Amino acid sequence: MSRLVERFGRTGFAAISSVIWALPMAAWAGSSDLSPVDKTATPTIAFTIGAVMFVVWLILIANLGRIQVSRRQRRFDIGQMSTSEKRWTLACIVFATGLIAWLNAAATVDWAPLGSAIGAGKVGPITIEGAPPILLVGGTGDPSTPYAQAQAVSKSLPGSVLLTREGNGHVSYSKSACAKQAIDAYLIDLKVPAAGTVCKSG
Repeated sequence: MSRLVERFGRTGFAAISSVIWALPMAAWAGSSDLSPVDKTATPTIAFTIGAVMFVVWLILIANLGRIQVSRRQRRFDIGQMSTSEKRWTLACIVFATGLIAWLNAAATVDWAPLGSAIGAGKVGPITIEGAPPILLVGGTGDPSTPYAQAQAVSKSLPGSVLLTREGNGHVSYSKSACAKQAIDAYLIDLKVPAAGTVCKSG
């Protein structure tokens, strides 16, 4: 901790270290938005992690005054960093990026089926038997969730309908009026579009 404070200063350390609670809180905010819609998100997990890390962060900040810091200009100048400091900076950026992805994924997954299966001692494939018709939406130019994955999932779910949106970008709901209408109809009335339906972006 002392070395980090010396490298980035008290203010810099306080700002950088705040990610330990800011990232979980960001995941909590995102999953809270989803929870009223799909009734499966678990925002309390991310919130609890964020709250605990916030307390840890406050303790760290309270102890900053005890650490002596020498004068140093441009503490965030990459050119002034040693090779070791550059490596640690890169590692922290990669770790933070991965943590954001993991927390958002963990916070928006429905863990109830897994918990029930473990409790019953029957951990295995989760089937969709008895589920209402399932609508899948895939964008042909989606960089985050490739269209091929949507096709594969559709094939693995008997009776599901794949709505195709032609165009680039992630999240079809905000990129196609046609897709938005179909998704609204599904979420409100459980109506699925005809198999093979294709929507244009815009």
